[in-house]
Amino acid sequence: MKTIYLLCGLLCDDVVWEAQAEALRKEHKADVRIVSFQQDDSIAGMASRVLQDAPEQFFLAGHSMGGRVALDVYRQAAHRVQRLALLDTGYEAATPGEDARRAVLVDRARADGINAIAETWAMPMLAPGNRDNAPLISRILEMVGRMSPEIYAGQIRALLGRPDATPVLSAIACPTLILCGAEDAWSPPERHARMAALVKGSVLTEIPACGHMSTMEESDAVTQALLRWAA
Repeated sequence: MKTIYLLCGLLCDDVVWEAQAEALRKEHKADVRIVSFQQDDSIAGMASRVLQDAPEQFFLAGHSMGGRVALDVYRQAAHRVQRLALLDTGYEAATPGEDARRAVLVDRARADGINAIAETWAMPMLAPGNRDNAPLISRILEMVGRMSPEIYAGQIRALLGRPDATPVLSAIACPTLILCGAEDAWSPPERHARMAALVKGSVLTEIPACGHMSTMEESDAVTQALLRWAA
């Protein structure tokens, strides 16, 4: 049986992978394990958490922050990763001034609660055409509401301390899918094209009319891409 890890991004939990997990279990009879990172405050620590319970070999997909964790899992144990999928993510280290920009939202979450920043954080994640999709927005806001300011602060510390993963991308030797929403303003297609250029033999997939939350915004298209990847 295939074991497939699906790694969640910032302020995300199992809901973000719900459709894909169901399809992978049904179509591939896979052991699908979704991991959200609510205890660790470093990318390396998050990656170690995945590896400590993982079988000797497994498939690995990460969305957003989870993609950065997936790259660190590969860095730590490349021989154990059979296939890799990187969705709406990045590979560069933190940029100048990023800590100050992120600190504003962390401070607001601590002062006013996580719900105070949920909409401010979530809405720019979506493609413009999806920003009036009330059921989608409700699911995202409910997901963020299950987090806490402490979880948020820890995940932000992890992101600010993230390593430059360029050497990891260049060393990837397993079949790799690189996917993003065509209207992802947080991690745009151009970045994913650069990533694909670094990973020999990778498959680059762009989802039309879709933003950063691709697994939820265009779940059917992303699911089909992952089913092909897992096959």
